[in-house]
Amino acid sequence: MPNIKSAIKRVKTTETRNSRNASQRTAMRTAVKKFEQAAENNADNAKELYVEASKKLDSAVNKGLLHKNNAARNKSRLAKKLAK
Repeated sequence: MPNIKSAIKRVKTTETRNSRNASQRTAMRTAVKKFEQAAENNADNAKELYVEASKKLDSAVNKGLLHKNNAARNKSRLAKKLAK
């Protein structure tokens, strides 16, 4: 544990950011997996799940979890799966 006041604060903020980022990343991955399973099984709600996954990817970009090109690539791949 650090002794300097600013270093102590950095540890606290890092822990809170890590937990927040981890939960948002998990939610994003879950949404993508749900869509992929629905698309594979030709489910009726695949379009809705695609929209949800796209929103999660976009919010991850806004929060700095993903690079915008990475999200665009993933959304493109999901759209291809939806079109099949």
